[in-house]
Amino acid sequence: MSLRIALLNAAHDGSDNRRNFRRELDADLVEFDVTERELPGSFAFDACLVTGSRASVYWDEPWIADLEGWVSEAIDEGIPFLGVCFGHQLLAHALGGTVEAMDDYEIGYRTVTHDGANPLLDGVDEEFTVFTTHSDHVAELPPGATQFAENDYGVHGFRHGDVFAVQFHPEYDPTTAEDVASGKDLPDERIERVLDGITETNYRAACEAKRLFDNFTDYARDQRVAGGAGEQVASDD
Repeated sequence: MSLRIALLNAAHDGSDNRRNFRRELDADLVEFDVTERELPGSFAFDACLVTGSRASVYWDEPWIADLEGWVSEAIDEGIPFLGVCFGHQLLAHALGGTVEAMDDYEIGYRTVTHDGANPLLDGVDEEFTVFTTHSDHVAELPPGATQFAENDYGVHGFRHGDVFAVQFHPEYDPTTAEDVASGKDLPDERIERVLDGITETNYRAACEAKRLFDNFTDYARDQRVAGGAGEQVASDD
């Protein structure tokens, strides 16, 4: 039976997120445009995914407060979560961690290392390539969380119980990477360097990290079998 996953789409134009995550996740994705304050009416999902966004989690915006409130309740219900970029930061914040602005913007294909101990990155080389784009970071992990991935910019992955979160973008295809990089308010020469780095070779290297999607859905299936996640019910969309 297919997994039912709530896709909490935090992009203000959610088409790239919609395309990328639907391509990568072997599951029935029920999408909610959380920037328009759309949230599930129940917790009847096998898992939830919080996407990236151009927003910062500490902005005083009603949709962010609504999202964090729902996410906190869903975590308490025992639903497995995956957070990506903004989602990584929102999950950290919801669990009591600290998110702050960075001194320098991290963008482009970068190297990240992981400790080999977390199931989310099973089968991924301990030093691996990812696409990154963020100006905020998790400055302090939530109480009880374990960091499993990092680079010289800081935390790139943590786990807290059934919550998994990564700062990088495993879902990006080259088109998304080019569109995002081209729209950043950064010096032209830096943008050009990032665009020059969006090559077939770098993209293929970064595809290794996509394994985390299968690892996450495997984890969610195991939790469903064990009775640790929501039961399948009628659609919430």
